[in-house]
Amino acid sequence: MGFSDATQFWNERFNKEEFIFGKEPNEYLVEQAKRYLTPGNQVLCIADGEGRNGVWLAKQGMQVIGFDVSDIALTKAKQFAKDNQVEIAYSLSDTDGFDWQENSYDAIIAIFIQFADPVMRTRIFKQIQSALKPGGILILQGYTPKQLEYKTGGPSLLEHLYTEEMISDLVNEMEILDLRCYEKELNEGARHAGMSALLGMVAKK
Repeated sequence: MGFSDATQFWNERFNKEEFIFGKEPNEYLVEQAKRYLTPGNQVLCIADGEGRNGVWLAKQGMQVIGFDVSDIALTKAKQFAKDNQVEIAYSLSDTDGFDWQENSYDAIIAIFIQFADPVMRTRIFKQIQSALKPGGILILQGYTPKQLEYKTGGPSLLEHLYTEEMISDLVNEMEILDLRCYEKELNEGARHAGMSALLGMVAKK
């Protein structure tokens, strides 16, 4: 899917009054950010959508940079940031077009970025590892293959879903601080609602 196709696909999803993934930050992110991040950290949010995670991080005192392929989502995110009196540097981009700067971020946040097929996923993880500062933290949340039974959100393609082994391989140059598969009731807007099969990971460069 090219950039304009991806933009169109996500714009159609985000073009609603309500926030399709809700306005509350991802629970796993909140739990891990409190443990590993500190105010003033430079944090990059990949595909931050309507801004629920980026805005929460900015409210904790982080310096947040975010991008998304949907201009409609970013318009909502910018307004959401303004409503919460925080500033976030948002840009319209996909993961291939984003200007990944080496050794730039104290943390990178990747919450449900499962639009990536295996080839793109490998590229993204290389970019993440390069863009983190030494000692930088990656916080990741995604769905596992069991999610196909629950059908409460996420991609319907098996190859887009995460296993512990796959994720360990993708971050093999990093130190894994937390890696777990678990099942939990999610309530993140209409798109992520109900019992869900999840993977959470924190890794350090």
